[in-house]
Amino acid sequence: MVAVAALDALFDDRRLWKGRPHAAPPTGAQPSGHAALDAALPTGGWPEAALTELLPEADGIGELQLLWPALARLSRAGERLVLVAPPYRPFAPAWQAAGIDLRQLHVVVADDPRDALWATEQCLRSGSCGAVLCWPPAADDRALRRLQVAAETGRTLAFATRPAHAARNPSPAALRIAIDARPAQLRILKCRGGLAPPRPLPLPALAGG
Repeated sequence: MVAVAALDALFDDRRLWKGRPHAAPPTGAQPSGHAALDAALPTGGWPEAALTELLPEADGIGELQLLWPALARLSRAGERLVLVAPPYRPFAPAWQAAGIDLRQLHVVVADDPRDALWATEQCLRSGSCGAVLCWPPAADDRALRRLQVAAETGRTLAFATRPAHAARNPSPAALRIAIDARPAQLRILKCRGGLAPPRPLPLPALAGG
């Protein structure tokens, strides 16, 4: 069973949908807000209308901070942000301090991982969200491919945070980033449209970017 916060309204009320064109997005249309990371990515930012995988070595080592600048920009533009089955209850003051308009933040609670994947796919396909975040503990290639296609269909940023060991398996995601705790760094494992940088990026440099 999926318990949803105003999910029907999320699909039915499209007043905040900006009608993004179906043509290819301009380069750097979705900057991450971190200069070092944007410089390392072929598009100059998060790949638009695509799935990005974050693969942290442990929870809470910077994966949310990596996303907050872009999410804050989207929320200020009136775009909905949806968190599907987050592993921890979002701490509202921290999100607000990061510049995110909490009125645009929605949480979908799913009791079963399959329900969470279904809800993520529906949110992505709806075309009414600026970004959708999910935390699938286990997802095969077929499930990830459905999320990638859904992100393309809805012209939406999709972020899936998965265990670090998932990096050993191939993925249809447009971008895959491993986040290490010691040393504190990120490694771009795959980026559509270019070669992954050979060297990792230190997380402190990103925080200052």
